[in-house]
Amino acid sequence: MAAGDGGDEVRVLQNLRGKIYDAKHLVPNKMRDFFCTINLDQEEVFRTQVVEKSLSPYFGEEFYFEIPRTFQWLSFYIYDKSVLQKDLRIGKVSIKKEDLCNYTGKENWFMLQPVDSNSEVQGKVHLELKLNELITDNGSVCQQLVVHIKECHGLPLINGQNCDPYATVSLVGPSRNDQKKTKVKKKTSNPQFNETFYFEVTRSSSYTKKSQFQVEEEDIEKLEVRVDLWNNGNLVQDVFLGEIKVPVKVLRNDSFQAWYLLQPRENGNKSSKTDDLGSLRLNICYTEDCVLPSEYYTSLRNLLLKSSDVQPISASAAYILSEICRDKYDAVLPLVRLLLHHHKLVPFVAAVAELDLKDTQEANTVFRGNSLATRCVDEMMKIVGKHYLKVTLKPVIDEICESPKPCEIDPIKLKEGENGENNMENLRYYVDKVFSEIVRSSISCPTLMCDVFYSLRHLAAKRFPNDPHVQYSAVSSFVFLRFFAVAVVSPHTFHLRPHHPDAQTSRTLTLISKAIQTLGSWGSLTKSKLSSFKETFMCEFFKAFQEEKFTESVKKFLDDVSSTESKEPSGLSEPVHLKEGEMYKRAQGRTRIGKKNFKKRWFCLTSREFTYHKQQDKEPIFTIPIKNILAVEKLDENSFNKKNMFQVLHGEKPLYIQANNCVEASEWIEALCRVTRCNQKRLSFYHPSAFLNGNWLCCKATLENTVGCARCTADVPADTQIEIDGDRETERIYSLFTINMSRLQKLEEACGSIAVYQGPRKEPDDYSNFTIEDSVATFHTLKQITDTVEKLNESHEKYRKKRSSSAKYGSEENPIVGKVS
Repeated sequence: MAAGDGGDEVRVLQNLRGKIYDAKHLVPNKMRDFFCTINLDQEEVFRTQVVEKSLSPYFGEEFYFEIPRTFQWLSFYIYDKSVLQKDLRIGKVSIKKEDLCNYTGKENWFMLQPVDSNSEVQGKVHLELKLNELITDNGSVCQQLVVHIKECHGLPLINGQNCDPYATVSLVGPSRNDQKKTKVKKKTSNPQFNETFYFEVTRSSSYTKKSQFQVEEEDIEKLEVRVDLWNNGNLVQDVFLGEIKVPVKVLRNDSFQAWYLLQPRENGNKSSKTDDLGSLRLNICYTEDCVLPSEYYTSLRNLLLKSSDVQPISASAAYILSEICRDKYDAVLPLVRLLLHHHKLVPFVAAVAELDLKDTQEANTVFRGNSLATRCVDEMMKIVGKHYLKVTLKPVIDEICESPKPCEIDPIKLKEGENGENNMENLRYYVDKVFSEIVRSSISCPTLMCDVFYSLRHLAAKRFPNDPHVQYSAVSSFVFLRFFAVAVVSPHTFHLRPHHPDAQTSRTLTLISKAIQTLGSWGSLTKSKLSSFKETFMCEFFKAFQEEKFTESVKKFLDDVSSTESKEPSGLSEPVHLKEGEMYKRAQGRTRIGKKNFKKRWFCLTSREFTYHKQQDKEPIFTIPIKNILAVEKLDENSFNKKNMFQVLHGEKPLYIQANNCVEASEWIEALCRVTRCNQKRLSFYHPSAFLNGNWLCCKATLENTVGCARCTADVPADTQIEIDGDRETERIYSLFTINMSRLQKLEEACGSIAVYQGPRKEPDDYSNFTIEDSVATFHTLKQITDTVEKLNESHEKYRKKRSSSAKYGSEENPIVGKVS
């Protein structure tokens, strides 16, 4: 297939991950309650919990989401929480999309900027301009400017609702400012104006009527058209939504039609305040991948998938990828997902773990470092073990966070009035409960994790045949130290809790996590081990866990999770919990008119059913079995003049749902599509709009059971627990090879130097970080990587040229930014 063919199949995919750490020196200079939001332009897509009574709040919240639309700015807002009034925006960090690459993967302190309403804009406007020549009654010629404002797309929500937009159109010059105004469009973010305005640009020399301005022929160079978008505030002040400016001279006696991105006012974001508003510490990683059709990745994919068969493993493409990336995590994430998707992860982990063990001299340090092997297993457990963690730990973690008991056992940290003995009993209760849940959970451990643990166990025993404990410590170093203990101390990271816990609960979870690490180290609960604790209070605490039943429980659990024997569940398998959250649903025909049509409900999706509830933890008031869902599709905004809507089609009337933002809507649609993909009666066609007032708004058909007028969207991956797009992961790996091409060339030079001189002839620093066991085999793989990357470079370049020629500057897909010159 030629690179130019199938261009329509190219997918541009964006995602954002990172962490909001903390803020410091916030104003007002007194203890307040703060929270932070993430916004795409003006749309909020993430919110932290409220940190109470602080000037330097620590949020500690990680985020990851797909970005389903175009955007100009990524912003982080710090809010001062108010009980009775509207929350006050203290300041913001705003980064242009084009500048995000400068901060990728780095932890940075950002100074907060003032929040100015004139700079808070989003959306685009479609405009047509034309200069007409008019002949006056006396035969002379003058020019008339025609401004046709057609429509706008993507205007922001105002107070959570669609805005009531209108536009002012002005012709501005050194001595004139003629302004005209469109009609107000109600409750829409995509208003269709279709209004035309006329302005006189030049007059004939015989024009004698007095006017407020004098325009000479040459003044046309100084005239510009300005379009301002506003939200009609009715009884309150109108809100500025953005503006564009177009010099009249660009017309050159011709018509000009284009889309423009709305811009802040020129004085936007320039505040007279010079006070320091504080700063915010962030880690941001934004990626944009242009994913080509699958066949383009065949060569690179095959090269990566055969990595576990390459001898030695250090000469494989997957291992080389980890060598050239300065941050191994960049390589591990797409690599593990790709190998997992193609069922090649277990042999690769076994191969790199064996290499890891070669450099391990003592049995008690097995798999304790941050090597490629340990990072691959860590990432695998995060992906595969999501449901395992939820069914094992979520109930007890919820109990600890929602009904916390004091657990501080350090005498120095005890608060006034607290009893150390009571706290120790509370901590023992929690530790015993968490420990019991873990050691009896082996039946729920995913098969893939068991297969990996089985390989690691036998490799460790083979490396240290005289140590009877190493086969257990090899497994416990992952399942206890890197999986359960980490999930306990950071439950929000593993989606066990919605937010980072407060300081006191964090301390309790830290103590429990330390206890689980110690209990999980099989054979460590001996008197000699207890004497090694620096803190006497910890030594005292663990005396209660010295009974043989604890060590035997750990041993049995480690045996079970590192066995390849199939485990039969004791009963019907539990439904997989996939997603939950608050959204709005439209009443199913009970209320026909008014805003009460939409009600806030708590939605829950499992592998068996889709339900909504009046409140979280209440009984469902409506249930749709997964097998009954026929389709899940977006709903046109014009159906109810509401953004971020989708529909769930089942046996009864469609269920219309409004999500809180574009990211949330995309995630729900994807999750619902994935779990229903294999349903026997899935529809092929659907109605993109609603059935209202006796007809479908999309096709005007009058029968409610009329077959849909649009084809349902394409299939999505069927796996309900592991969401992997193999082509996207391969594209990410290609990007990493491209970015690190200079290090790839250094590695190639190192192989050549070793092959020719039997050792590197350059300074050790040049090559010392590379693992080269077989220079000839490594050089051969490097050559294959280089050739494959060059071919993909050509395909991407052809796509870029095609896109630039098809998406003309000024089109809806590629709108004009700033002034046209």
